[in-house]
Amino acid sequence: MMHRVVITGVGTVNPTGLSVAESWNNIVNGRSGICPITGFDTSDFLVKVAGEVKHFDPARYMDPREVRRRDRFEQFATAASKEALAQSGLQITEENGHRVAVIVSSAIGGIKAFQDAVRAVFDNGPRKINPFTIPMLMPNGASGLIAIDNGARGPNFSVASACATANDGIGQAWLLVGSGTVDAAITGGSDATVLEVGIAAFDRMGAMSHRSEGVPQPFDKDRDGVVMGEGCGVLILETLEHAQARGAEILAELGGYSATADAFHITAPAPDGVMGSKAMRQAMQMAGIEPDQLDYISAHGTGTPLNDAAETKAVKVALGERAYHVPISSTKSMTGHMMGATGAVEAVFCVQSIRTNILPPTINYHTPDPDCDLDYVPNTAREKQVNNTISNAFGFGGHNAVVAIKRFTG
Repeated sequence: MMHRVVITGVGTVNPTGLSVAESWNNIVNGRSGICPITGFDTSDFLVKVAGEVKHFDPARYMDPREVRRRDRFEQFATAASKEALAQSGLQITEENGHRVAVIVSSAIGGIKAFQDAVRAVFDNGPRKINPFTIPMLMPNGASGLIAIDNGARGPNFSVASACATANDGIGQAWLLVGSGTVDAAITGGSDATVLEVGIAAFDRMGAMSHRSEGVPQPFDKDRDGVVMGEGCGVLILETLEHAQARGAEILAELGGYSATADAFHITAPAPDGVMGSKAMRQAMQMAGIEPDQLDYISAHGTGTPLNDAAETKAVKVALGERAYHVPISSTKSMTGHMMGATGAVEAVFCVQSIRTNILPPTINYHTPDPDCDLDYVPNTAREKQVNNTISNAFGFGGHNAVVAIKRFTG
């Protein structure tokens, strides 16, 4: 028997805020976290802006010694998981620790640790590498450290599926909780790629915007590429029975998850949107959501010419004529593209949309594109009763991962 899976806590660190409350306030007011890059000198770079996490002090969340031993993506995950656990009230003990999974994933892992290690070995020799380089760079580092910090001894791993990473990790956690393998899971995604190697590598692919103002522009005719972001989103999942038995406040229900592959191209999305649409339909079917019951789609919406047109097509294939009546928006217009973290942060925003009955906007939207002709909630948030949502995450390699989050109705 599959158990119903509910969400009892959420946490985030992202370019729009260091908590869920701060982030949501900025998101619904259309305040962008995209700013000139301060982490390194961009004089030789065509890319000048990114979604950096500002004013983040890791010492607020961990011992100073641990700060030095954790990559930035792991520090973000530590902070977001603390917020999510505090809201949920979930107590992890010697008795129940083996019933709590941790699946906080990363698409890239500790790229800063890797970049620092390469510099050290070539500039000063192999003995000058930080001895904590391996645990700092491994993509499963965030999951392992969260488990150590909290005594969670259940299944523990990280999923890597490029920019679909967080949704796939959340989906695996949903399956573990729903099957009764565990009672609860700490899940989400974290990445911190706003540094020289990350920006340079993505820019050489031709995927990034070179403009410094009013970007990114998801679904706009003049969109010209990704603006990179960094951050983390964490959700606490529990079986309904477990949450109710301890009197937890239920924020929303995670009703469904589906994943497909385009099997088309290593970086470009399939233009027909067929497999993306299949992931949407299957996630909705698992959640018992009919097309005419869907209230909001959190788009992948990266701001690239190919992605936004392909996602629009996928929504039309999935929903038919109903596609023109379902609001869809991209909060990447404010956070930037946080790589493997992006699906988790957007899942947190779906929970907030349900709790507040507000749809976040797609900012920087000025010129309609004939290939992107849906309702993208342009520039201004919208009040609307929100009961059923889906959140799309599509990644290089042809990965499509969709989660369905809905209002808990008892």
